[in-house]
Amino acid sequence: MLPDLLEPMMEKPDSQREVVLLACGSFNPITNMHLRMFELARDYLHETGKYTVIKGIISPVGDGYKKKGLIEAKHRLAMVKKATESSEWVTVSSWESEQEQWVETAKVLRYHYENLENVSNNETRNTAQRRRSKKRKIEEKDDNSLETKDVPELMLLCGADVVESFNTPNLWKKEDIEEIVGKFGIVCISRLGSNVEKFVYESDIIWKFKKNVHLVTEWITNDVSATKVRRALRRGQSVKYVIPDSVIEYIQKHSLYNPCSEDKNANVVLAPLQRYAK
Repeated sequence: MLPDLLEPMMEKPDSQREVVLLACGSFNPITNMHLRMFELARDYLHETGKYTVIKGIISPVGDGYKKKGLIEAKHRLAMVKKATESSEWVTVSSWESEQEQWVETAKVLRYHYENLENVSNNETRNTAQRRRSKKRKIEEKDDNSLETKDVPELMLLCGADVVESFNTPNLWKKEDIEEIVGKFGIVCISRLGSNVEKFVYESDIIWKFKKNVHLVTEWITNDVSATKVRRALRRGQSVKYVIPDSVIEYIQKHSLYNPCSEDKNANVVLAPLQRYAK
């Protein structure tokens, strides 16, 4: 069963291509800026006149990523679920966070794209069943030429820091970068003052697929980061209006984010560096 992807999706004009946005990351914890990225990306893609965003998916990384200060996936997943409760189109996927080993972003994209294909195929089969159930006579050739539904495009939604990290040694495989940018495409949220355009220009891999890179500038300056949120929480400072109230309540209930939690994985090498530096 695919509960994450079988929920109703928004309708689109026939002339536009459907897009599903997928955001991968730690979400440690999820902030309002993480949520705002989806709104910015949807506005941008809609304004091009070429796309209709029908769904957003947040996929928290699993514990196997071994990032310093990364609390348990079950808590990060629960906080994302609470943060997206009021959204009509942004949901959460638990698949990546449930894997014992760290899963490359390219594989996460493949998984969700395959699920979108399965949903499309199921819809086609259901249509066929409804047509066969009608009591009027249908010629066999008509029944075998059913109109199929196009599979939505899947794009990776991320911040400028993710795109810039493509250049970090042993953090990404070259073939994964090519697959992510070439096959799926990226919607990158760039903050005022960042220079992602320069990075795209200087990267031969990304430049090759530059048509698949959508750069969106956040003009309303917002320097919120999960790192700063955790620091404030450790010091007993308020993070109201920075992260959703439901997430604050969850953090307080489970006594998350303290000096001890920030030391977690302090002496462990990040999973991709372990895997690719061999």
